[in-house]
Parts: sequence; C-alpha cells; structure tokens
Amino acid sequence: MAEETKEQQEEKKGGKKKLILILLILLILIGGGGAAAYKFLVLDKKKEEQKEKKAEKVVEEIKNVEDLGVQFDVGTFIVNLQDKDADRYLKISIVLDVQDEKIKAELDKRLPQVKDAITTLLFTKSSSELRTAEGIEELKEEILKRVNAILPIGGVKNVYFTDFVIQTA
Repeated sequence: MAEETKEQQEEKKGGKKKLILILLILLILIGGGGAAAYKFLVLDKKKEEQKEKKAEKVVEEIKNVEDLGVQFDVGTFIVNLQDKDADRYLKISIVLDVQDEKIKAELDKRLPQVKDAITTLLFTKSSSELRTAEGIEELKEEILKRVNAILPIGGVKNVYFTDFVIQTA
C-alpha cells in the first residue's frame, strides 16, 4: 500500500510538470501569435502610411517645380569690375524666371534694353561687393528691379545666376 501511494504521488508530480509544460507551451504560442499579428497588422499599416506621406511629398515637389514658371535666358556677360588695386572681370550668366510666355515674348523684344541695363549695373560693382552672399543677393534684387522697370507690366519673378566667376586679369 505504501508503494501505491508513492506511485500516485509521483504521478501527481509528473502530472503537475506536464500541466506546467503544456501551459508554458500555450503561453509561448499565444505570445508568438500576438507578436505576429502586431507585426502584420500594426507595423504594415505604419509602413503604408509612411509610403503615402512620401508620395504626398513627391507630389508637392512636382507642384513646386511646375510653379517655377517660364525661364528666359538673358545670356552671358563679361564685364570689367570697379576694382582699383587690380584689373578684375566678372563672367556671369543670367536666367530670369518670368510669369508666362507673354512676358517672355516681351523680354525677347526688349532684349537689347535688358542687356544694356544689366551691363551698366555690373560695371558699377567691385569684386569686394560680389564676394559675399549678401552682395550677390543684392545684385539679384537690383537686376530684378531694373528688368521689371523696362517691362510695361513687370512680370519677372526671380533672377538666377547659372555661371558666376570673378577673375584677375
């Protein structure tokens, strides 16, 4: 009889171990299933939202490019600068951003006046004025004002320098 109780106790202990082992396996499976569900449901939605945001940014950038307007290439200018210590010259290529094709056609008609106004302005500058970012921005503003003054209704929105070199002769 004593042997039977020992066997029953061992079976109970073994049964408890099996039950704990089964519960542990179930817990691991449920945890793994929850992690997989989180990955596929929540993280995939976040990735899709990020892709949508990137697509929206690309669309905005395309709209900004479309807003640039019409470009008018004024040409390249090579002028002497007003430096007293050495002979220096400036080589600069200018492109104007205009409102529409009508303004571009008007600029084309008045190109000699535009080039004269820009050349006259460039002759008054020294290399020290043009070596700083502020000096270059000021030159752009002055060109913008002079060109808009030539046109009957203005229409030039921005000035771009596509080539800018100051050199000592």
